[in-house]
Amino acid sequence: MSLQNAPLPGTFLHVAGEILEPLGDGALWWPERQVLVVSDLHLEKASAFAARGQLLPPYDTGATLTQIERLAARLKPACIISLGDSFHDRAAELRLSPGDRARIRNLTAEHDWVWVEGNHDPDPPEDLGGRTARVLPLGRLIFRHEPLGERGEVAGHFHPCARIAGRGRTVRRKCFVSDGTRLIMPSLGAFTGGLNVLDDAIAGQFPQGFTTFALGETRVYLVAQKNLVTEKADARVWRL
Repeated sequence: MSLQNAPLPGTFLHVAGEILEPLGDGALWWPERQVLVVSDLHLEKASAFAARGQLLPPYDTGATLTQIERLAARLKPACIISLGDSFHDRAAELRLSPGDRARIRNLTAEHDWVWVEGNHDPDPPEDLGGRTARVLPLGRLIFRHEPLGERGEVAGHFHPCARIAGRGRTVRRKCFVSDGTRLIMPSLGAFTGGLNVLDDAIAGQFPQGFTTFALGETRVYLVAQKNLVTEKADARVWRL
């Protein structure tokens, strides 16, 4: 099923006058500044669940890092911003495997890496390289984890997803949400769930309306507002 009228390869959007490119894997590229933004990685989520007796395949951190490494190799960013909730909890850094720890250190050594503080990881990593910030102003944009409604804001936190109806069935996709002055990013983490864009927590952030850019296999699709539907009553769960 088509997600919309037409796919938008090489789609660009405007946020507070800056031109940004939402990528099909959920990252954001700022060409002018050579900045790559990833959000809500939730590294070591599986090991956190395992500690509570709910076993998940222990591959989420490796899979997420592979995505970032591929993006970095292709785009060669000068700076990589990890937009909060990079780790699933405060002890996640301690549960990293030696191999994954080395991969993170390689990324932070090769790029100007910024850890933006999130609600899951308010304390910056101690020995993984990079620098930390609670909020990162850059040009006309402001990078923070939880949106506050400020012009130029690029935020994460809500893990937006779109449930899209058409031709008698629906699909559910992670998505970017923007009104042209602000942007909420999808989560990049391999085991992260999401919240429907029509939920008040997200829709309420954009009282004048918003545009939805859904992730396909390799590209981003613009979703017509009429095709967005709410979750079924038994599926309205924010699975983080």
